[in-house]
Amino acid sequence: MTHAADLPTWAALIVALLLLLGSGLALTGSFGLLRLRNFYERVHAPTLCTTLGIGCVLLASMLFFSALQTRLVLHELLIAGFIVLTTPVTLMLLARAALYRDRREGRSEVPHSLARGDEVGES
Repeated sequence: MTHAADLPTWAALIVALLLLLGSGLALTGSFGLLRLRNFYERVHAPTLCTTLGIGCVLLASMLFFSALQTRLVLHELLIAGFIVLTTPVTLMLLARAALYRDRREGRSEVPHSLARGDEVGES
């Protein structure tokens, strides 16, 4: 395999920007996990920010290896597809399990819209 020094300058700049953006988004999701007050708020930051961050890193990887090998490298699309399909399902299962637990224990940290039984996203 060729070395990264063979990477064209335009591709190296785009890869570097995508990696910085992806790592910044992942870091933002991690801070959200630490700083937000309750589970229902905490679960969204890593789900959204980290998924977008991983997408940027995967795009950077696709561009890097495609430019180095002078052919289209699409292996990362499988990873991206798996993340896009599993992340919302995981979020929904975790939120519903926490809601069930909180209703059963009578906790007051349940958001009012969820306590009434409204669907997520409705006002």
